[in-house]
Amino acid sequence: MKMSVTINNSNGNVEIATEVISTVVGASTTEIFGVVGMTSKSAVKDNFRSILRQENYSKGVVVTNSDNEISIDVYVVISFGVKISEVAKNIQERVRFNLENQLGISVVKINVYVQNVKVVED
Repeated sequence: MKMSVTINNSNGNVEIATEVISTVVGASTTEIFGVVGMTSKSAVKDNFRSILRQENYSKGVVVTNSDNEISIDVYVVISFGVKISEVAKNIQERVRFNLENQLGISVVKINVYVQNVKVVED
């Protein structure tokens, strides 16, 4: 598994680190209404449910690059009372749009894993 994604164009190659991809995915995800924040992949297994800060988005995003096909796993905490399927669809659409427009990367799959539901008081 590579730690970067290479884009070939007429001027040469551009390598984008997976941390950059994770940051774009994390920022895109946390913009969505109903998303409280991101959590790490192992949060449920470790019974550790803290919400990640912006600088730690890479712990809540897994970028898989195999056979030149990129897939993204996003681990989120959702606000209680929102329609989870709609929030997940919005995450997938926003992440795909931002990766294609900001980084020029097309993604095969975007998997959303809801790790927790949190009651958010106004």
